[in-house]
Amino acid sequence: MPLTPSERDALAGEYVLGLLEGADLAAFERRLEADAELAASVERWRQHFAAIDATAPAIPPSPELWRRIETELAAITPLAARPAATTAPVPPIPSSGSRFSDWWNSLFVWRGAALAGALATLLLAASLVGALDRARRQPVMVAVLLTETNVAAAVVNTFRDGRVEMLPLQAIAVPEGKALEIWTLWDRAVGPRSVGLIERPRATALRLDQLPLGANQLFEITLEPATGSPTGRPTGPVIAKGTTSQAL
Repeated sequence: MPLTPSERDALAGEYVLGLLEGADLAAFERRLEADAELAASVERWRQHFAAIDATAPAIPPSPELWRRIETELAAITPLAARPAATTAPVPPIPSSGSRFSDWWNSLFVWRGAALAGALATLLLAASLVGALDRARRQPVMVAVLLTETNVAAAVVNTFRDGRVEMLPLQAIAVPEGKALEIWTLWDRAVGPRSVGLIERPRATALRLDQLPLGANQLFEITLEPATGSPTGRPTGPVIAKGTTSQAL
């Protein structure tokens, strides 16, 4: 069935965010091969979300990692850098006359190999630390908040350590004396709860505290007075909304 432009754009955004799976994902990728407009929309979303990756702060190596590197180098460096006068004479190793034998029996070569191996181990440890840190920063659930015209206005990311943050994707005009309030709804009997109030669109941590958090949980942004909703419930127009899905 043909897609409308808004449906095509929304579906492409879900694909780039990794929200499609199973039969839906397979059907989308088949359509993607034959639909040039859909492929262009996917590329636009990829370029758009690339800006989000750039907002991730650089995380320097921990002091403990540097201490381990210094300890390993201190254990290796004296062997290679010790002055010849303080080193006990080493009996010459008989040479078989071949270049390979001389290379094999070279103490300098083996010292260099040991140093290279130690440095490779340290680099691998640093890489593993970085990989684990990146894994901790990957969201476990994502909610794409769409406007009434199916334009993605913001993304809510939730992480394994309990952090929840909202990242704006579009400029949202906020009139003087007004603010954007973020709400979540997990049970209609309980009603929506405010989890953030911002004066302008920006990346912000949401305050869920002890509130539940799960799949298919609604998040929405409304326009409220600068001090927040006077009733504790949304009173202004809904700017965007969406529900959480498991991140792939």
